[in-house]
Amino acid sequence: MHQRSLTPAQRKLARRRRSHLRRQKRLTQMKRWGRFSISTVLMLAIAFSMLEAFTAARSQPEFSLPLRTQLQETLQGQQVSSKISELMGANGRPQLSPLPVAQEVWECEVVVVGGSLGGVAAASHAMNSGARTCLIELTPWLGGQISSQGVSAIDESRSMRARRNFSASWNAFKNLIAQQVVELPIWAEISPRRVSDLNSCWVGELCFAPKAGAAAAQSWLQTAASKAPGSRWGTSIAFKGAAFDITGRNIIAVYAVKRIPRALDYVPHGLLSRELVSWYSWSADDTFEKVPIRLQAPPGKEMIVIDATDTGELIGWAGIPHMTGSDSRALTKEVNAPEQGNPDCTQGYTFPFALAIFDDGGGSLKMLERVQPGYSREEHQRWFDMEGFPMFDRGSLFNYRRILSTAPSDPMKGPSNPGDITLINWNLGNDWVWMDPPLILTDEKIETSKQRQNWLGGLDLDSLREGENHALLFSEWLIKNQSLPSLPLAHLAGPDSPLGTYSGLSMYPYIREGRRILGRTAYQQPMFMLLESDIREDLSVGRNFSATAVGLTHYDVDIHGCRYRNKEETGEASGASVKEFVVRPVQIPLESLIPQSVDNLLVGGKAIAVSHIVNAMTRVHYGEWSVGAAAGATAGWLVSTAEPELKAADIVAKGRMAELQAHLKHQGLRSDW
Repeated sequence: MHQRSLTPAQRKLARRRRSHLRRQKRLTQMKRWGRFSISTVLMLAIAFSMLEAFTAARSQPEFSLPLRTQLQETLQGQQVSSKISELMGANGRPQLSPLPVAQEVWECEVVVVGGSLGGVAAASHAMNSGARTCLIELTPWLGGQISSQGVSAIDESRSMRARRNFSASWNAFKNLIAQQVVELPIWAEISPRRVSDLNSCWVGELCFAPKAGAAAAQSWLQTAASKAPGSRWGTSIAFKGAAFDITGRNIIAVYAVKRIPRALDYVPHGLLSRELVSWYSWSADDTFEKVPIRLQAPPGKEMIVIDATDTGELIGWAGIPHMTGSDSRALTKEVNAPEQGNPDCTQGYTFPFALAIFDDGGGSLKMLERVQPGYSREEHQRWFDMEGFPMFDRGSLFNYRRILSTAPSDPMKGPSNPGDITLINWNLGNDWVWMDPPLILTDEKIETSKQRQNWLGGLDLDSLREGENHALLFSEWLIKNQSLPSLPLAHLAGPDSPLGTYSGLSMYPYIREGRRILGRTAYQQPMFMLLESDIREDLSVGRNFSATAVGLTHYDVDIHGCRYRNKEETGEASGASVKEFVVRPVQIPLESLIPQSVDNLLVGGKAIAVSHIVNAMTRVHYGEWSVGAAAGATAGWLVSTAEPELKAADIVAKGRMAELQAHLKHQGLRSDW
């Protein structure tokens, strides 16, 4: 019977039965112990008591009682009500089952889980700090949103562009992208050219083919690796879980599985809903051979782990305190937070695709017309809208994220030309904002799906499937409704397409928001997170984070919302979006990178300790780079320069912040406006 259908009396009886079964299990174990000596039994009993005491201690808040808030009460209630896995270890952390014997063992001082844009920044700055670093990435391409997620159009703060006050490493990385040589389609009849010779878009100053982003990321890591011998990284490697020490507070190993295509000409389908389980499974199949990997510290050394996945995979798998979706006003006290928060209301995600001005004889349209969505075509198409923009020429949707211009010109004044290619990432187009079902699995769903024992990505396959359909149907809608006789549109798909997939969709969706950690006690908050008042010029004076700042970012507060099919209340922070002139420059404090309950883990991407509203500002390209770079440089400093016993959470309390900030500055990072 489902827990929600039980009466209070039935729940009480069920709890008593579970307690009785636990006691019986312990008695059975004691009977087995009868075969051992008295001293052995005593030692086992003492160890058992210590573990129980530690588990009880771990369940207590990390802060004193007077600091309890409604947020803490809510989270504690969620923890109590969630089902506890039968396969939890004695340290309170999940236990993988099955756990194959590792065929490869990587020894690393810094482990970066996720080759996202933040992950690339983290790994490079860790290596530049002298730390032996390892990185694993799920997809075949490094770079996250600039490659496998199909948002290879750099979107930055206009104020920061005007001041040129980005970090030196970000500027250097963009320059590297601009120098990448792009192989063009045969039908374009143009020889290979550098990105800088093809760039002409108006979302920002640099738009490029996703493959160029992946190539630049690979080159960037190779350069950094010269300062950290023994470093290594790999793509097509899925995170599977981790092992913790007896306290449950330190990660001692990370487990992953590498997939090797059996076919030399393998190309991803570009339908993640069909591929996700195979990508994460330990088991080989008709498409892939599999290699289990264990990542661990070199003998006699410590290891720091960075979660740079866009959805916070390690955080979700390990049950580290975090939030998902929108936060209620009662919890955060934010002016534009909804009255009722909704953990399902994460910002909409997107499967980008590429369109070309090219006559393909209607071939791509025929392919798109064969799509059979779960929702009706009419329901999908009801939300498609050009939002007042023209399709072609100056200031158009096509020129917005144009990644290939055959005759570069001012995108706000010049034309769209035959042979040009653009990426489509459009709010009232391929954004998928429906929560029927939500994409990010909650703790309860992770438990019921047994993913704590066998992690499969923590995403809902039905949501992915309909998000893919929505993107393909938007492409169909654009081709049918916006093509002109002189400017025909074609959906680019196949091995040589910009996204490198058979469907033409990105290998992985562009994730705006996933899990967000809850920080430790800092800046008058029992569980730290950046709040709306910290980033808005027109609200009350925000907190000053300069004393512990490790990065800087700035952008619009750009909420891509959520909705239900039956139009019920969503809990969306719909009134929070504002343009950047209302947003103050935001210094990213070290405390936003440090999770609760684990001492050798940092966040290197979108999963930092921010509210749902603040995430809408920190999630873009430079914000993610800044966070990843800060996490990597901090981890590198800890393992290469600081004393071994110093933990990230102790840097501020032990007066070491000035040393860390000097190291970050030496790395070419900045935290000042």
